[in-house]
This record gives sequence, C-alpha cells and structure tokens, in this order.
Amino acid sequence: MTSASGEIVVESSTMASAHRTVRGSTGSATRGANASSAARSLRNAAAAWFAVTVLGQLMFVIYIAGFYGVATARGDLAAWGKVMPHGYVAGDTVGNTVVGVHLLFAALITLSGAVQLLPAIRRLAPKLHRLNGRFFITSAVVMSVGGLVMVWTREGVGGLSQHLAISLNAVLILAFAAMALRHAMARRFAEHRRWALRLFLAVSGVWFFRVGLMLWLVVNQGPVGFDPETFTGPFLTILAFGQYLVPLAILQLYLHAQERGGTVAKYAMVGGLVVATLMIAVGSAAATMMMWLPHLR
Repeated sequence: MTSASGEIVVESSTMASAHRTVRGSTGSATRGANASSAARSLRNAAAAWFAVTVLGQLMFVIYIAGFYGVATARGDLAAWGKVMPHGYVAGDTVGNTVVGVHLLFAALITLSGAVQLLPAIRRLAPKLHRLNGRFFITSAVVMSVGGLVMVWTREGVGGLSQHLAISLNAVLILAFAAMALRHAMARRFAEHRRWALRLFLAVSGVWFFRVGLMLWLVVNQGPVGFDPETFTGPFLTILAFGQYLVPLAILQLYLHAQERGGTVAKYAMVGGLVVATLMIAVGSAAATMMMWLPHLR
C-alpha cells in the first residue's frame, strides 16, 4: 500500500512538472510571437512614414524645379523674389549665385536622401550607396554653409529667433555629416546608420517647416500665433526650432524602441509613428495644393 501511494505521488509530481514545462514553453512561444509581431509592426510603421515623407519631398523637388528652375532657364531671376523675399538682388552676383546653388542642391539632396535610405540600394547596389552617400554629405555641407550666408547677409522675413534656429540647424547638419562619415570610414555601420538618419532629418528641416506650417493653417483655418505680414510670432519661433528637434526626438524614441524596447514600447512607438505619418500626409497635401502647385501654373 505504501509503495503504491509512493508511485502515485511520484507520478503526480512528474505530471505537474510536465504541465509546468508545457505551460512555460507555451508562454515563451506566445511572448516570442508577440515580440516578433511588435517588431514587424514597428518596421511597417517606419516604412509607411518614410514612404509618405518621400512622396511629399518629391512634390517639393517638383516645385523647386518647376518654379525656380524654369525661371532660371528663362533668365528671369527676378521671379525668385515672388516667392522668396530678396531671393534675387540686382547687382549682387555673388549673393545671387549662393542662392541659386542653394536651391539646386536643395533639389538634388532631397532626391539623394530618398535613394540613400532605401534598404534595397544598400543591399543590392552598395557601390551606388557609397557614392550617393558621399554626394549627400557634400551637398549637406554646401547647403548648410549657403544657408548660413543667406540668413545672415540678406534681408528676409522672420525675426532673430528664426535666424538662430536656422543657424542651429546648419550647425547640426555639419556635425551629423561629420559623425556619419567618421563611422562609415571606420566601418562601424550600426553607428553610421544612426547618424545618417539624424542627418537626413536635419537636412529635411526646411521641408518639415513648410509641412508643419501648412498643417497648422489647416487645423486652425488661418494664421494663429503669428503675423503673416511680418512672418514673426511665437508659433513660428517654436516651429523654427521644432522643424528638426521634434523629428530628431521621434527618431531617438524609435531607435530606443527598436533596439531595446519591449513589446509595449514597440507598439507605443507604432502608434506614435502612425500619428506622425498622418500629420505629415495632411501637411504635405496642403503644402502641395496651396503653396507649391499654384506657382507652377
């Protein structure tokens, strides 16, 4: 009787242990599946953000080429001033050249950035990725220096706070370009990727400003928080700094969620990217219809 009871106890213990093992394995598999699903959702959300952003930036390139490029080809440089206050100054050959080069590189670097971040290009055409990367960094440096020259030597709209914001943007672009190049040359590609993403967002600051401005106008049904005549006011000061600081902050959160975040953090980041993508979509559409296309007619 005692032996039988012992066997029953042993069997019960074995069955309980097996049950705990199966339950633990099932729980681990479920957690693994959830983590995989969260990571996949985060990649898809980032890809959607990138697609919407690139589409909006391509419309910006079309505008630059269709308005400034066509005006330049016609020899009508004075037409620049219809959109860009003091964009063309009669007799200022050096200054006009700086503006023209800045506009040219603004279009080229936008296209270059879109190509540079495509995973397929990095994977299938590494040589093109390297050459385009060098061009992108060179263009970023040229644009930054040109932007500094323009903002501090030419009279334009906006106050001192906006000029300081533009200057900080230029300094960040130069710093990010140096860091991206440094890590690429040292073949520290993970670090290079992070700095290249920061560089892309900082370079896109001018575009983010226009998208953010048009989104604000659509939401408020008109100018709120700034004077449209002088183009100054608290909102424009916030936007001038936010045009690159906000995207950079979002990127930092994304990198943290991607590399060290758990399932909850990844899904939270997905939600944030969805909201950001919708905001960019609305702002880009408004900028295209209200700001860019009218100058191409």
